Amino acid sequence: MSKRTLAILAAIAATTIYGLNHTIAKGVMPNHVQPFAFIIFRVGGAALLFWLISFFGPKERIDKKDYLRMLLCAILGMGFNMLVFFKGLSLSTPINSAVLITITPIIVLILSALLIKEKVSTRKIIGIATGLIGALGLIFFSTESRQDAPNIPLGNFFILMNSVFYGAYLITVKPLLAKYHPFTFMKWLFTLGIIICLPFGYQEFTELNFSNLPANAIWSIVYVVLGTTFCTYLFNIFALTQLKASTLSAFVYVQPLIGILFATITGKDSLTTLKIMAASLVLLGVYLASRKPLGPKKQA
Repeated sequence: MSKRTLAILAAIAATTIYGLNHTIAKGVMPNHVQPFAFIIFRVGGAALLFWLISFFGPKERIDKKDYLRMLLCAILGMGFNMLVFFKGLSLSTPINSAVLITITPIIVLILSALLIKEKVSTRKIIGIATGLIGALGLIFFSTESRQDAPNIPLGNFFILMNSVFYGAYLITVKPLLAKYHPFTFMKWLFTLGIIICLPFGYQEFTELNFSNLPANAIWSIVYVVLGTTFCTYLFNIFALTQLKASTLSAFVYVQPLIGILFATITGKDSLTTLKIMAASLVLLGVYLASRKPLGPKKQA
């Protein structure tokens, strides 16, 4: 099997893990584990795992001039990003989460235009507007009522804010990724993430009754730490060694399909007309905003 085929399989595996995560993580929130306590498990477990594998990487020190950028990346990517996503998921539904998370490429495009003055074509503007209409439709017009989703519009807003924080993180992190080995970078980023998230999740974490946690809650925590946080990062890093970033980004279209399919098959969520319309608009918007323009035709 060629390395390219393995890279494609790694990308599919990462996308599948992400897609299943919306239902699996939601299944234990908020009844068994509160969202901010879940984040303590996530950043703490990932930090431990990345420290362990860092011994197989190069011995690097972080330059003092990069401390501030590293801290900002931790705040955006391992702090606010994770906190608002899990809080939003605890208030909303798996399908809403799977749809809204897909808008990240549009958020990155908007922030790139605002922060680093990247040019935005008319087609991309149309894509941004289309995707945002779908996202805002879920936020303002959701009338669904569920016992395990106490405030769906607010939850949807938090999930959208997750895309904003993650988009800002992707822009901020680029110089560091080009400078340091991934193992070095991630072990420090998640270590800082523990410090950032602990004030938010300490009370919820200490209130957990570990002896009464059901088996499905324990397995969900393991899945999020080992699968959604640790394995997906390693899979995507390997995929990027063999595939173009644009090829890898195309897998964003698969995640909501897996998320929606898994949520409906397991009976954890159901499709509505609003969700179908919103998903269609978001995916169309992401496609228009991320599609590269066709180059000039070669003369015969």
